[in-house]
Amino acid sequence: MHHHGYVWTGPKERFDQEALRRPPHPEPPTAGSRPELIQRYREVTSEFPVVDLPPLETAYWLIKPRTLVWGTWDEPKEAAAWLGARLAAYAPRFASEAQRDPAYLAVLVNATAERLGSGADVSLGCYLERPSYLSLAVVTCSPNRSMPELACPVT
Repeated sequence: MHHHGYVWTGPKERFDQEALRRPPHPEPPTAGSRPELIQRYREVTSEFPVVDLPPLETAYWLIKPRTLVWGTWDEPKEAAAWLGARLAAYAPRFASEAQRDPAYLAVLVNATAERLGSGADVSLGCYLERPSYLSLAVVTCSPNRSMPELACPVT
């Protein structure tokens, strides 16, 4: 088991494009469906696997291009330390002053290490200066507990 780290920052408006953050429905629309529904399904089918937006379900980061992986770690504490370093780097830009508190960030890092150690994924998000958003994720891989059928993106 190992862990992959992911970072996304961008306009909150783009983050809110949920259709591109969820996988396409397993069954395509029928041939008689409205043309715009068929077209939207095609767009989501082609874009979801490659778009850099954070998926709604954290494990789906594993199907994204390997170029989106910021790092890979064998130990949960190493992955949590990476996440902590990212939080510290972005902390001055956090919209919420309470989220900048080093004690609060340390609690998040410790909780991340524990969660990763149990085989779970971690996904955090916070508002930066308006209207930006930061999404951080560490995904457990080989296998992923919630979606073991997903292959490792870096093999």
